[in-house]
Amino acid sequence: MRPRQGQRFDTILICIALLSAFLNIFNIWKDQYANAYYTAAVTSMLQSWHNFFYASFDPAGYVTVDKPPVAFWVQTVFAYIFGVHGWSVILPQALAGVGSVLLMYVLVKPTFGQTAARFASLIMACTPIAVAVSRTNNIDSLLVFTLLLATWMLFRGIRNQKLAWLLGAFAMIGVGFNMKMLQAYMVVPAFYVFYLLAFKSQWKKKLAILAAATVIMVGVTLSWAVVVDSIPQENRPYIGSSQTNSVLELAFGYNGISRLKGMNRGPGAAPNQKQMPPDGNNMPHLQQMPQDRNNRPGGFGPDGNGRPVPMPGGDGPPGQRGGGMFGTGKPGPLRLFQSELSGQASWLLPFVAFTGVGLLAGLRRRRPLADKQKETLFWLAWLLPAMAFFSAAGFFHHYYLIMLAPPIAALAGAGWVELWCQYRDREGWKRWLLPAGLLATTAFELVVLQPYQKQIGMGWSIGIGAAGIGLSLVLFLAAKKQTLASMAAMAGMLVLLVAPLYWAATPLLYGDNSMLPQAGPKQQGFGQRHGMGGGPNFGINDKLLEYVTENNTGETYLFATTDSHTAQSYIIDTGKAVMAMGGFSGSDPILTVEKLKQMVANKEVKFFLIPSSGSGRGGGGSSEVLDWIRTNSTEVPKEEWQSNSDQGGPQGGPMGMGNNETLYRIND
Repeated sequence: MRPRQGQRFDTILICIALLSAFLNIFNIWKDQYANAYYTAAVTSMLQSWHNFFYASFDPAGYVTVDKPPVAFWVQTVFAYIFGVHGWSVILPQALAGVGSVLLMYVLVKPTFGQTAARFASLIMACTPIAVAVSRTNNIDSLLVFTLLLATWMLFRGIRNQKLAWLLGAFAMIGVGFNMKMLQAYMVVPAFYVFYLLAFKSQWKKKLAILAAATVIMVGVTLSWAVVVDSIPQENRPYIGSSQTNSVLELAFGYNGISRLKGMNRGPGAAPNQKQMPPDGNNMPHLQQMPQDRNNRPGGFGPDGNGRPVPMPGGDGPPGQRGGGMFGTGKPGPLRLFQSELSGQASWLLPFVAFTGVGLLAGLRRRRPLADKQKETLFWLAWLLPAMAFFSAAGFFHHYYLIMLAPPIAALAGAGWVELWCQYRDREGWKRWLLPAGLLATTAFELVVLQPYQKQIGMGWSIGIGAAGIGLSLVLFLAAKKQTLASMAAMAGMLVLLVAPLYWAATPLLYGDNSMLPQAGPKQQGFGQRHGMGGGPNFGINDKLLEYVTENNTGETYLFATTDSHTAQSYIIDTGKAVMAMGGFSGSDPILTVEKLKQMVANKEVKFFLIPSSGSGRGGGGSSEVLDWIRTNSTEVPKEEWQSNSDQGGPQGGPMGMGNNETLYRIND
């Protein structure tokens, strides 16, 4: 369907955008807190420019969150306009997801045509992990939108030979770094390759421009980090999740090389990795772990930094085990095709292999390269290094796989058109790439669906298998019947999108997981079971809040606790400061006994909600802090701050463990 003469908008694109908006936005208003760790930061950032600049987790500016601030600046603007709600901090990411769908169309259409652009945007809209993460306030959707905007600037700069657009494109990668650090640099190989292939200039000038662009990219990249690290530490919050109170260490350590090498610090870690005691004292919220529906440990488990975070019930599809701490499969060249990851973004990877061959056919013979080949190499230079990283990385979450979505969408959409043309024009062996690609991808999708047949029924496999195989056979056998072949080719591509679309809809069907978003039927019941989207595990203890408020005599903090998980819901609901002494998980070495003594003397804090016994790093990197608090404080009787209904079970905010925690009051 082509737009009429003078028609400004592509109706099919509008429909695709509406589909994306529905998948990304519907029912997000049911999410009370979203990822409460980041929502607490937004609440705090609204209270002062100081907190806004640093992305402070708490209103008093004690510690930052574990990411740079740019994405949270955007969320804070939305919260300023609409108020602090789960949906208001999710909305920027949901809209960014829709924006990425539109940008795919804009990027693909000039070179590959309207049909290719429509397919690319539709594939982007139907990528399961892109939908899942866009429905949360995790920042990956905004990052991908930013990198696609940088790609648009790069393409425009190349087409128009405009230096400003080229430099701006590389600067946008730096902006992406200030959203999620080195993850943004996954696209740098693609930008370098495309610039060197496509920019028309003498090599001396070309390299000089590239050097200038690189300097600008690095300058924007390091701008916030250098400013923050140059400020005296006593005048700013501690950099959350760092070990040396440094943004640069956070960027290139915890959020950098450690992601590739892995950060498993539990029992059985590699010799070069730090070991943590197996008793869970360093992770106070791991002492009671609920079981999932298959009686396997579920609830909360440690992330790669020993942090307690909600875990889906088991790793991989129902009935399967293994796959690493977060169910991301075993490292190796086929990792993205393993059941733990394949349903998130890998559905069309076999088809992309065939389209890559078709798009680059004749590459050696043609000089100079055609625009199609240059852009194909760009998307491959984005896709292949990212695939290599996820195949080898020791630690990442499912939602990082959104980085694969744009190149897969572009190569599959543009490649379908190219393969159809080769099939239609009967270009020798290349004419069989389309039916072979459809058949191979159908077979792969059946492999992805197989472990879920008992859960979702065999109808999906039977329907997709019959349609995909049947349409492929039509293309193999009816090549001379152009009308029939055209219909079969179009239908075959749409059939390949049925299963990804269903996977993309699972967050709507089964509930969102705001902390560790992923898609697929195994999410069924997970959101409700673990209190996602504002469930009961994220309430606060009203009696505790009433007690510390009434007995506050001007202290900065209502109370202090070991980590962010108890503090975050109180910050969101009250807008008042609660100290997470050891940052997110309690393992940041922020607080020393001497520093705490000074804070008590300055009447900054009086109450402490901490474990009644035990050692570990929950007190900010040192058990001495907890020991000092217990020695110099008096236990507040539970009946004064804990309701009867709370005394037998969890309380005190997300992941609180009830009787394991005691409220202490510093002795006068």
